[in-house]
Amino acid sequence: MRDAQPSTTAQRVALRRAAHQLLDVPPVFADPLALHVIGQASARALRADPHHFDRRQFSRFLRAFLAVRSRVAEDALARGVARGVRQYVVLGAGLDTFAYRNPYPPDVLRVFEVDAPATQAWKRQRLEDEAIPVPSTLTFVPVDFERQSLADELRGAGLDLSFPTVFAWLGVVPYLTRPSFEATLAFVAAATARGGGVVFDYASPPHTLTWPQRLVLRAMAARVAAVGEPFQTFFETPPLVDHLQALGFDEIESLDGDALNRRYFDGRSDGLHVGHLGRIMTAFRGVERQPTVRYAF
Repeated sequence: MRDAQPSTTAQRVALRRAAHQLLDVPPVFADPLALHVIGQASARALRADPHHFDRRQFSRFLRAFLAVRSRVAEDALARGVARGVRQYVVLGAGLDTFAYRNPYPPDVLRVFEVDAPATQAWKRQRLEDEAIPVPSTLTFVPVDFERQSLADELRGAGLDLSFPTVFAWLGVVPYLTRPSFEATLAFVAAATARGGGVVFDYASPPHTLTWPQRLVLRAMAARVAAVGEPFQTFFETPPLVDHLQALGFDEIESLDGDALNRRYFDGRSDGLHVGHLGRIMTAFRGVERQPTVRYAF
């Protein structure tokens, strides 16, 4: 991300989540605020030509993945709340809208949105422009992941480490350096009391992909690098699971494209489904008497 500039990819992601509401029936991830948070001009353009995000197969794959990763995170949060989770931390929140349609009572769930200062200021202005109320259950936490301490900033904002917490970390990990990822994940593990967890998406290293998949990844990498947000970190799943277990997570599930399609897209008449570049990891701690790892390939 360029210094003092809001994230370009945050708007791109939000546009595709909004397009999902118009193009895909029924939506895998229903978001009644998706067409508002992108801004009036973008909403008008999208309504005039929603198929702008549907003309190539890759566009459909990407739209489906961006929708389903939010669904996976909010499904995991629902399971967590049933187990006693009382805090939800959205790391790299972008234009995520959960906090503004939070279905839980104020005494059940508190939400913390963490993002780069410039992106968060831009979002807050967008919320004001679109007359989207900011609920009392939401706390904004501006953090530069590469230069500031996430732990210090969240504690200062009121995060109670004694309460079970779910962290959603979507669309962030590939852009971080490995040391920044490891430091953030170590804090998340330490801050996740019994019953809490983390959900994040990640990408496999290019050498593990097929040649056509590498070409798609190369094109995506060039696009995000051109706006100052290059991909920096990739993971193979088994070592990543080992690392999560070493940090104390004992209910771990890795979902690849085939698993996501079986769980969320099976039986659709429109053929919408995800591709095979992105993966989603869900990890909870203190849930199972015996550790469980599910490689849902």
